[in-house]
Amino acid sequence: MVTFYVGSRASALARQQVRTFLAPLREAYPDVRFVHRPLLEGGDKDRTSRLAAVSVSSGGSAFSTNQEAALLAGAVDLVVHSLKDLPTANPDGLVLLPPPTREDVRDALCGGTLADLPEGATVGTGAARRIAQLLAVRPDLTPVPIRGNVPPRLGRTKARGGPLDSVILAAAGLRRLGLDDAIGELLPLESFPPSAGQGALGIQVREDNTAIREMLTDTGCADTWAQVRAERALLAELHGGCSVPVGTWATTPGAGVLTLLGQVTTLDGSRQITARATGTVTDPECLGRQVAAELLNQGAEEILARIRPAARVGS
Repeated sequence: MVTFYVGSRASALARQQVRTFLAPLREAYPDVRFVHRPLLEGGDKDRTSRLAAVSVSSGGSAFSTNQEAALLAGAVDLVVHSLKDLPTANPDGLVLLPPPTREDVRDALCGGTLADLPEGATVGTGAARRIAQLLAVRPDLTPVPIRGNVPPRLGRTKARGGPLDSVILAAAGLRRLGLDDAIGELLPLESFPPSAGQGALGIQVREDNTAIREMLTDTGCADTWAQVRAERALLAELHGGCSVPVGTWATTPGAGVLTLLGQVTTLDGSRQITARATGTVTDPECLGRQVAAELLNQGAEEILARIRPAARVGS
């Protein structure tokens, strides 16, 4: 019997994502054994420092460095990531494969709705993008930095005995963990475009592993693949990451058609730049670069240039 080793982070969400991804493969290949090997990342070990600092100390990404190292070393044959956690550049020797159909891309407010939150209400989120977008819509609210896995962050809300009025989490993670009932409001995509790749899995393999690549040929969704490629191209063009407030959202509204929205916001929410364009699914990267160029033409670099040094110093 052939055995393939599957890496992921060790969180409950990461484990669930692996189970979901492997379920049809186990049925299609009953003579193949898939062994899950959870791996701890820097962001899992250090849940108090800012992510920018954790990424520096990890020598790469707070949520993917150790998994990619294990993949390159042959300790695992493929890794199932949350795609939004992956840097836009693959290490030499590794490739991303088309992901399965994407989950809900939206952010979710857990603990009431934006309209119902009182002035000064506390909203837990550690993401610069979410903080900036929140303040752009409700500058009277009080963002509170929080880190950790989904259930502990959800447990910080007053509804579950915690100190915060609400928290913002990815709807995809909540749905995958069966926590839909915690969602108070799905935040509108026009005002809260998500992180690049949010809601999609990142299926990463070694470039020379032809056996696993052939096995996974039919597991990808063409529309999702085009969407996330456009979003990641935009982020790469802006030299963005987890420490900068860049949101982007791609859709495939018709056969062969791809649309892309990009947004850059100052950390205090006082200025917001938005651009959008339509292209084709045959060249998602071109569309990503086009929308990024429009954002830059509107002054996005001025915003990002001020944020990047502050992120590094503050880390």
